Amino acid sequence: MSSTSERHKQLATAFYDLMFNHCRPREAVERFVGGDYVQHNPHVADGKEAFIEYFERMAAEYPGKRVEFKRAVAEGSLVVLHCHQAELGGRADEVFLLFEGATSHAAAVSQLWPIDVARKAVRRMLSKSD
Repeated sequence: MSSTSERHKQLATAFYDLMFNHCRPREAVERFVGGDYVQHNPHVADGKEAFIEYFERMAAEYPGKRVEFKRAVAEGSLVVLHCHQAELGGRADEVFLLFEGATSHAAAVSQLWPIDVARKAVRRMLSKSD
């Protein structure tokens, strides 16, 4: 695996761990999110502030929430994190799209796709190409 893909996996995991497990979404956004942020979860608005507000509220409503990272897969700038979610019940799969940042040492989260939303988007794209 390329060192870039490995770095992207580490950054995606660090972002989600800080944001979700450590309940510090503002710090996660400041450290890992680039200039623009697109949210594909229908329950969260686009933009950094909307993301921060949503996950700060979630931290207050669900103290002790955690995800356990099962695997990370990377190809190019795409990273898929497979997580098991505790306290909220059930499983959660999250998809992160990453892009290179302004320096050679940083990458930033630019989009987050919950897996069910990503599946629907891929199915729509495939049906249009037939």
